[in-house]
Amino acid sequence: MRTATLTHKTAETDVSVTINLDGTGIYDNKTGVGFFDHMLDQLSRHALIDMTIHATGDLHIDDHHTVEDVGITLGQALATALGDKRGIRRYGSCLLAMDDAQVRTALDLSARPFLVWNVDLPTAKVGAFDTELVREFFQAFSTHGGITLHVDMLHGVNSHHIVEATFKSVARALREAVEHDPRMAGELPSTKGAL
Repeated sequence: MRTATLTHKTAETDVSVTINLDGTGIYDNKTGVGFFDHMLDQLSRHALIDMTIHATGDLHIDDHHTVEDVGITLGQALATALGDKRGIRRYGSCLLAMDDAQVRTALDLSARPFLVWNVDLPTAKVGAFDTELVREFFQAFSTHGGITLHVDMLHGVNSHHIVEATFKSVARALREAVEHDPRMAGELPSTKGAL
């Protein structure tokens, strides 16, 4: 089983993450940030990664530390669960439509973190959630997960739809990348001999 349980505790947050890469998308996400929990649920369900994320943070200040630290811890958990990455597909992509929004994701589980972010959210908030935190989450996730992650919004007018399409698109690309490739039979998907 490709699983990991990690914790991340600072003076600002206390985060615990448990994931199973070979799951069915079962989730239990409780961060104290309602819209963010909804997005994490989408990430779990559409990546088919079982995910339990519990976090407490300094929400009396704002949601920034909690969202970023969840991204850090989830990225670290992904890297741990992947191990040496033998037999995985490594690459994933998804072009996803949700109502007015269309988002394209391409990613590489390369251990070379890099984020390309072309997502223009038309409003500063979705409900009480600061939309600038979406990028902060994916920056932390890609950095600590060792992911080259490109996300491009092609269309969209509704911020909720754009953000949700982004999480779902990343999830579907991640699902593809972490899957076992039956033709690789435990080999590394690289000519370098290491990832």
